[in-house]
Amino acid sequence: MTADVSITAAAAPSKAALGLGACTALVVGNMIGSGIFLLPSSLAAFGPISLVGWVVTASGAMVLALVFGRLARVVPKTGGPYAYAREGFGDFAGFLIAWGYWIALWSGNAAVAVAFAGYLGFLVPTIGASPLSGALAAVIAIWCLTFVNIRGVKEAGIVQLFTTIVKLVPLLTLIIFGAAYIEPANYTPINQSNETAFSAIAACAALTLWAFIGLESATVPAGEVVNPRRTIPMATIIGTAIAATVYIGVTFVALGVMPSDQLTGSTSPLADVAFVMWGSLGAAFVALGACISTFGTLNGFTMLTGQVPLAAARDGVFPSRFARLSSSGTPAFGLTFSNTLATVLILMSFSEGLAEQFEFIILLATLSTLVPYLVCALSEIMINVASRQSPMATLSPRLIILAGIGFFYSLWAIYGAGPDVVFWGFLLLMLGLPVYVWLRAQHTPTEHMEKDQHV
Repeated sequence: MTADVSITAAAAPSKAALGLGACTALVVGNMIGSGIFLLPSSLAAFGPISLVGWVVTASGAMVLALVFGRLARVVPKTGGPYAYAREGFGDFAGFLIAWGYWIALWSGNAAVAVAFAGYLGFLVPTIGASPLSGALAAVIAIWCLTFVNIRGVKEAGIVQLFTTIVKLVPLLTLIIFGAAYIEPANYTPINQSNETAFSAIAACAALTLWAFIGLESATVPAGEVVNPRRTIPMATIIGTAIAATVYIGVTFVALGVMPSDQLTGSTSPLADVAFVMWGSLGAAFVALGACISTFGTLNGFTMLTGQVPLAAARDGVFPSRFARLSSSGTPAFGLTFSNTLATVLILMSFSEGLAEQFEFIILLATLSTLVPYLVCALSEIMINVASRQSPMATLSPRLIILAGIGFFYSLWAIYGAGPDVVFWGFLLLMLGLPVYVWLRAQHTPTEHMEKDQHV
């Protein structure tokens, strides 16, 4: 078996701010957001067979978690998927991945902020009374967390750890105490859709994919992590396992407590389940948990909107202004610019059907994240081959199998996003080409030659 290759990282900050707890909270917090509070409604149309869809998606997510865990040891650099793609495939691939992933982050922020405002409107009716008040609540949440992240990574990590712990309370309460309210008859028939079992499972797996986006979160701020080669892989795998367990447990209870026909179409399915069990106080308790959940997810992705372009700008494949740090050592320009775009997206869509806008933005963000997953699945193979200048036959079979599963799972998930989303996602990626040409034109021919010899 061939030993893993290690790429020397740039000097880490003298005071790394994120330990295992904060990194695990970043992974769990970024995955467990709005999805689990909304998905039971969509999955109810399929019945208990949707649990198999969760298992399929969770299995694919664990493979990707292992891929990112290995890459974190090989390339312990800030930037996560961007850094791995650039190390394996060169500057151009690195730019495309950074561009697409950055789009996914700020557009996803807009969607999560809208979801936060929706849950907040359940608790404070005046916020939900008009689209404008909901949009303003979403924008205020974005900018509150932008300023927290500008103050420092440590402060953002504290917020992330707190909100992750608090958001798990209502979900674990539903899982632990909900078993007493389950009606076994609600689990029959297993497949309650008009589709074949295979089609139903595939559809459920596609629906549940959004809930696992963010599993790579701990890899992005690697320069701020204590002992990144050990901490990041552990946080990624532990965090993904925790999220998968919570997702499957919550869906199992929701399908058992309420008949599928009542759960289908609900705008607050878990609050409805809690109402059946504990009345209006229980519903309010879960709605509050949903607010905290989405707020925590928004904080985690806000952190990443600064870290990804920061890493790319330091390598010269993003505009240099994104590499500038504030007096607190944070990428203030990247955070401000990224979340300005998220704000514009919210204000452009608040007067339209927010549910449709939310769904489409979520799908675009998912696709923009899946492309980096697909490339990163093969990055370690490319890094090993390039560093040793050796044939594929000398590589570890485990590495090849893991990379193959991660690649084809990501490819299948992209296919499942649908032709419209793939079309618009491709256009957004191609919009980055003029930016890349402009950036390359700023460098001298000598610099170009040095970069081309990178791989």
